[in-house]
Amino acid sequence: MPGLKQETREKLRKVSVATLCTALFKRGLRNQFIQDVRPLNPGAGTMVGEAFTLRYIPAREDLNQLSVFQDRAHPQRKAVEECPPGAVMVIDSRKDPRAASAGGILVSRLMKRGVAGVVTDGGFRDSYEIAGLPFPTYHNRPSSPTNLTLHQ
Repeated sequence: MPGLKQETREKLRKVSVATLCTALFKRGLRNQFIQDVRPLNPGAGTMVGEAFTLRYIPAREDLNQLSVFQDRAHPQRKAVEECPPGAVMVIDSRKDPRAASAGGILVSRLMKRGVAGVVTDGGFRDSYEIAGLPFPTYHNRPSSPTNLTLHQ
């Protein structure tokens, strides 16, 4: 699937989120916006790109041990490595910010890979460090516990 043309990206950068939501609404897409998110670094600029999504499901304590992160096929790790340059990583944490959606290492990796930005309805670990990155990131609130406590 071809990506957005640079000309289209530049035009969309000038459009407000409210205008985009209304345009989508007029086309029958009524629920295309993540509520209750805030930028970690308001000065990082806007993000425009196709959504690349990661949806968490409720964690199982008997399966979610830290050792799962050693598996290169772990869904979170795989999503970070497969998110295309220029895309926006959208993480669905079931509107539950009590456990982190990601942290500084994964967000930095996405930035280095050329992703346009990251948004989650959950929270980020290392939010102070993430806020210092020149990279658009949006979340509900800071969250210290690893995602494994609630999400898999």
